[in-house]
Amino acid sequence: MQLGTRWSAGGDIPARVPAVLHDAIRAVEAQGATGSWTLTFLEGRPLAELDAGFEVALHADGSVTTERF
Repeated sequence: MQLGTRWSAGGDIPARVPAVLHDAIRAVEAQGATGSWTLTFLEGRPLAELDAGFEVALHADGSVTTERF
């Protein structure tokens, strides 16, 4: 796992976050979710976790999923 960066929900998404995740991140935030996002890379793929209990992930097939945890 490679550590990435952190930012506040509702703020500017850092340039390091792949554009393919941006729409899903904004969709989570549009639900009123607050807190801080953490970007990590697992097996070379980006994973953004919001400490309010959401995960946005890019999978090997190119799909992006959003899940609650």
